Amino acid sequence: MNNVTSYTYDKTSSWSEAWQNRLFRTKLITGVILFVSLLLILPTFFAFIEKREGIILNDWLLNILPARDFSVLIFIIIWSSCVLVIIRSVQDPAFFLLVLLSGVALLLVRIGTIYFVPLDPPEDLIKLADPLTSLTYGGRGIFITKDLFFSGHTSDLFLIYLCLDKKGDKLFALLATITVGILVLVQHVHYSIDVIGAIIITYFLVMAVKKLAKPTLTSSGLEE
Repeated sequence: MNNVTSYTYDKTSSWSEAWQNRLFRTKLITGVILFVSLLLILPTFFAFIEKREGIILNDWLLNILPARDFSVLIFIIIWSSCVLVIIRSVQDPAFFLLVLLSGVALLLVRIGTIYFVPLDPPEDLIKLADPLTSLTYGGRGIFITKDLFFSGHTSDLFLIYLCLDKKGDKLFALLATITVGILVLVQHVHYSIDVIGAIIITYFLVMAVKKLAKPTLTSSGLEE
């Protein structure tokens, strides 16, 4: 009887073991190429959407929330979550593969939704500037206001939550998602629908990736 090990969910596999799995290598390399390619086209895409006209939504929640600047706290939370992802990725190649492929899917879908849902930013928006993520906008000091539906900050953190396995890690990521989701609304960086949509869309995307990107290794060879 064949012993089947899932390289998407096996938490005991080291990077050296995982790399011996041809299917794992293929999906990892493909994912890296796609992710880097998307990052390279983002500055051009963001420059395009920033120039076009969009609509301003009448968001009842933002209407009653006075705008406040929480940029520092937001990016402390985001980059703390990124450090956790790096640590868990070093420990678990299957986790890294899941995050990578989910991230590629999320980027593709978000590019599509931003393109087909042209929005202008909420009134009283306070710029949420980060010297590192601004590089994907085309350089330091460049700020994009029309990458609205859906919220990238919220979706990225919720993606991390869905991919993590340990209870403590998941609790941290969930609290990070909720906190940042609230703060981007308080800062008037996003509409309510952007944050709600981020949660719903990211959930279904990650669930789909978990099913489609699940390589297996058997004693008789590689199987899908």
